Amino acid sequence: MKDKTYNNADSFAISFDEEWQKFDCNDITQKIDKVIDILSDHPFVISDPENARNIAKFRIYSLKKFE
Repeated sequence: MKDKTYNNADSFAISFDEEWQKFDCNDITQKIDKVIDILSDHPFVISDPENARNIAKFRIYSLKKFE
């Protein structure tokens, strides 16, 4: 999906999910930081880094997406 990224939360969530599954780390907070760092060139991370972090946390903690 990296070849088609858009400046919106949905595009970020798709990219986040893809990178999350590739990266191995036992500390969830550290893993969120690392995945967002990997996605630092994503338009949504560039334009709204705070919201990108909130969406990442929502996907992990609220949706329990990767348990």
